[in-house]
Amino acid sequence: MTQLIEQEAEVPADLAGKRLDQAAAELFPDFSRAKLQQWLKEGQLTRNDLQGKAKDKVQVGDRLLLRAEQEQQVSDRPQDLALDVVFEDDSLLVINKPAGMVVHPAAGHSDGTLLNAVLYHAPQLEEVPRAGIVHRLDKDTSGLMVVAKTLQAQTALVAQLQDRSMGREYDAVTLGVLTSGGKVDAPLGRHPKDRKRQAVVVSGGKPAVTHYRVVQRFRAHTHVRCKLETGRTHQIRVHLAHLRHPLVGDPVYGGRLKLPAGASEELKEFLRAFPRQALHARSLTLVHPLSGETLSWQVPLPEDMQLLLTLLDEDMREAK
Repeated sequence: MTQLIEQEAEVPADLAGKRLDQAAAELFPDFSRAKLQQWLKEGQLTRNDLQGKAKDKVQVGDRLLLRAEQEQQVSDRPQDLALDVVFEDDSLLVINKPAGMVVHPAAGHSDGTLLNAVLYHAPQLEEVPRAGIVHRLDKDTSGLMVVAKTLQAQTALVAQLQDRSMGREYDAVTLGVLTSGGKVDAPLGRHPKDRKRQAVVVSGGKPAVTHYRVVQRFRAHTHVRCKLETGRTHQIRVHLAHLRHPLVGDPVYGGRLKLPAGASEELKEFLRAFPRQALHARSLTLVHPLSGETLSWQVPLPEDMQLLLTLLDEDMREAK
């Protein structure tokens, strides 16, 4: 299945002398520069009805014509899976992802993923790269994700992620008591000995910045709220572990289980059995790709994290 794209624009005076691909990126902002360069090579983007090269210089009044076919981008099959839809219009789909759901099909998870679910919910997403998924949450992290329902919306959302204007805030429960909030500015890269893990690296890592503040302290744990400035793989998990306050239940970065001295059997059993990293994407803020309006959503903590905080609060009160 293909989607026909037809757009036309005239080069204004302020773009005269620019490269053809640069001018096209300004005049057709719904598409990435890389995609426009591809269409130039294929002759689907022309100047004055002639095929040009990306490095050609444009002149005032040049007519750029985009007549391209967007091929079906996704081959994974749609599946009728439950989705907690927080918001939806013609451009965006905002979902509250449950813990335990994988975002993209991969080895060991060929179906039952968020991608399979959104393809069933909105079949037109097969024409959008990666079914419109522009960012991800780890399998066992719950909370808000946005999916772009059109190529134009996807380009706009990716730009917001790249310029760090998309706001994402997370609730987390850490081991140990944090004395105050702060900022972790530590680049991340692959762990030198375990390629499935990320690590703070001295050189060659990607910039990564996490802001965090204390919501509530308990006897041996802390409820923190983290705000991402960048969005690297496992970023919050690695950064808090770097502070020696890893997340409760984190099977990769959590280290040895620590139980509060004198804690109730109920709390000790709950901590031993907590099935995932205690991390939840609580809020999301972005600029709507069409209207330009700033939109925000917030979802409550899932039941397992609510119960964890309740038990930690009871433990603190009983110890007084």
